[in-house]
Amino acid sequence: MRTLVGTTVSMVLLSGCAAVDVPVQSPPVALVNPAGQTIGTVTASQTSGGVTLTISASGLPHGLHGIHVHAVGRCEAPKFESAGGHWNPAGRHHGLSNPQGPHAGDLPNVTVSSSGSLSATLVAAHASFSDLADADGSALVIHAAADDYMTDPSGNSGARIACAVLAPPR
Repeated sequence: MRTLVGTTVSMVLLSGCAAVDVPVQSPPVALVNPAGQTIGTVTASQTSGGVTLTISASGLPHGLHGIHVHAVGRCEAPKFESAGGHWNPAGRHHGLSNPQGPHAGDLPNVTVSSSGSLSATLVAAHASFSDLADADGSALVIHAAADDYMTDPSGNSGARIACAVLAPPR
């Protein structure tokens, strides 16, 4: 599937033409599970409020899950460690409730239904397509447990259970 890079190039080309506040959207990218199977999609839209991430998935465990933008655009199953740590260009502490945080990649928890489906829209307020498409790219990772919004470095959110490459490394 395609990623943000092509959209970023288009945005750069258009930004020289006129000041336009029109949302730009990436094509959907695959969200994969630890077996490497596609279980859904993630679409990113550049808006004036940051990057809006629209997630649609199935086959996930029911309950509350931490979700974060990670610093590397790789999703190598089964553990997705290739995605690196949370995207944190400002060097802050983890957590939406942490007075020394948050990481730029910290997002609110998502709720997976009892049927295992997830439909969510989240905003990475401190992000832009160009930020996410840096030299090492970026990924979106869903974790096994809820994020406690405080504990550094990952909010005690547990194992990585799904991953989508938002922008691959260049």
